[in-house]
Amino acid sequence: MGHGRFTCMANVLGIGAVMFKSKDPEALGAWYGKMLGLPLRGEGFGLFRWRSHDEPGREHCSVWALFPEGAEKFGTSRSPFVINYIVDSLDEVLDRLRRAGAAVEEVEESEEGRFGWVYDPEGNRVELWEPAMK
Repeated sequence: MGHGRFTCMANVLGIGAVMFKSKDPEALGAWYGKMLGLPLRGEGFGLFRWRSHDEPGREHCSVWALFPEGAEKFGTSRSPFVINYIVDSLDEVLDRLRRAGAAVEEVEESEEGRFGWVYDPEGNRVELWEPAMK
C-alpha cells in the first residue's frame, strides 16, 4: 500500500473512533441524537459501519462516543477529545513513533484487536487500533 512518500510503510486506514469529554454525557448524547439524528446505541455512543474502497468485502466501523470529564480514556491529555485511528500494522507504526522519540504507552489486546497510545507534539492523546481479523 502506498501513500505518497510513505510507500511500503504501515499507515492509518481510517478513523476508528472519535471520543470526547462531556460534563453531562447523557444530556449531550440526547442532544446529538435529537438535533443531528446521530444513530445512538446507548448513552453517548454511536456506531457507523463502512467498507473501504481497497477492501470492499471487509466491514469496518467508526465509533462516536462521549465520556465523563476525567475518564481514563484521555490519559494525561488536557484535550477534550481522543481520535482512534485504524492502522494496518500497530507494531510498525509504534516502532516508527518510538524511533522518532515519541513516548509510546503499552499495547493492550482485546477481542476487538490491539490498541496502542501516544501523545502528539501538542499533547493530544492518540489511540491506534489494529482490528482483530474476523
